[in-house]
Amino acid sequence: MMAQTQQDEINRKAWRSGGAQRMFGALSGVTDPGEEAALAYVANDVRGQPLLDVGVGGGRTVPLLRRLSADYTAVDYTAELVEICRRNHPDVTVLHADARDLSMFPDNHFGLVMFSWNGIDAVDPSGRLAILQEFARVLRPGGLLLFSTHNMLGPGYRENLLNMLNWPNDARNALDFGLKSARVLARLPSGAFNFVRHSRLNRQYDGFGLRVCAAHRFGIVIYYTEMEAQKRALAGLGLRTEKVFCNMHGHEVDERDDMRRLFWFHFVARKAAAH
Repeated sequence: MMAQTQQDEINRKAWRSGGAQRMFGALSGVTDPGEEAALAYVANDVRGQPLLDVGVGGGRTVPLLRRLSADYTAVDYTAELVEICRRNHPDVTVLHADARDLSMFPDNHFGLVMFSWNGIDAVDPSGRLAILQEFARVLRPGGLLLFSTHNMLGPGYRENLLNMLNWPNDARNALDFGLKSARVLARLPSGAFNFVRHSRLNRQYDGFGLRVCAAHRFGIVIYYTEMEAQKRALAGLGLRTEKVFCNMHGHEVDERDDMRRLFWFHFVARKAAAH
């Protein structure tokens, strides 16, 4: 496995937590309309081909991709989640592996590589480049890459402690409202501690940045990108962006959209065909 950075240590701790294991182990179906649209877009192209599911977690995406092909392999770098996925889906191959080093797979092999739920954002810029280089290597010529990533211009990049004050709007009565409100308040001390401690890793660059994220009580530090910057990075690796879908409504995103409203993107990119 790869050497860990501070960001790695923080994020891996979050993924190994009991709450994260329960959540990832129970999830099913698509995350949002954008993922649904992206999967529909790639379906006919990759049907029956070898598929690689990166960052599989507890196995949410297993049935989504196995509808497309029985030639399916999953990987995750969190050992606890690998075991949960194996229990949930004992008939599939699930490997403990880091996406920055996919040396167990040959060149030009997979028809689709998918890294869902913004998993690629959990590593630093050099790690992200290594991941995309590995994806470009293991994809067959003409193969497709599908991944989601946080929008640097969107509302998520501006999250602060106020985002933890999600007062219940589904309370059945005053007592239920009080109990749910108490749970919100109980999360504040740990959230505030994490926010202050992890904010020291915040960095902003031209077209991308690293920032503490409200998820897991501000327990993770993630990468945010501008759409055009991500397109350029992919193109530099021989991966041409074909579609970018919005997480909120599933429509195709272009430069005319108000990027301030979009939390994350679903990219579909194609490796250049062999000449």
